[in-house]
Amino acid sequence: MTPKGRGLVTERDVRGALAEGKRALEIDDGALVTPLAAEFASASGIEIIRRSGTRIPEQAGTVTPPEAKSIPAEGRKIAFGSDHGGFQLKQMLLKHAESLGYSVMDLGTSSEEPCDYPDFAYAVARAVASGEAWRGVAIDGAGIGSCIVANKVPGIRAACCHNEFVARNSREHNDSNVLTLGSRVTGSEVCKEILRIWIESWFAGGRHKGRVEKIIDIERRYLK
Repeated sequence: MTPKGRGLVTERDVRGALAEGKRALEIDDGALVTPLAAEFASASGIEIIRRSGTRIPEQAGTVTPPEAKSIPAEGRKIAFGSDHGGFQLKQMLLKHAESLGYSVMDLGTSSEEPCDYPDFAYAVARAVASGEAWRGVAIDGAGIGSCIVANKVPGIRAACCHNEFVARNSREHNDSNVLTLGSRVTGSEVCKEILRIWIESWFAGGRHKGRVEKIIDIERRYLK
């Protein structure tokens, strides 16, 4: 049972229930359940039940619009770029994206020789903004520098993600189109899952649509 008044139920709560041998996790009626918590509970066979008796549906918060199912994965090209610090992770994620059925573009770098992250983050952002790529992934040591660079390109909404929840949130709430990762911050296996979730999550629209439009409007003010 979650503590009284607990406002957010996370994957950690579900893992705790699983470790205790529970088959159900009772939560407050007003508590929010993260998508990862709902997915992990479903995969683990644990029911999330509100005190009122309402059961949380699988993958609560996950939004997949009908049109998404009509777009084959191979028709979605993902541009990848990194500096020397992100080279090894880039090579791994390129193969991972291909294994998921997506086509990829490798925009460099091609070795671990020292180079400048702005060059490659810009190449990724430009490919997405021009429509050459469906989405983009830029990698450096921390992921922050590449995120800053990419967001300087009109039309780009880059998100630096260090866990799966943030990755999904950046897609569903912010309609991010470039993912940035830090090779020295997040483990490679976690990065693979972040990439998968980010690719497979869709913009939720609704109240989030107006907020993204405000982001676009701010961008336009400085393009005049």
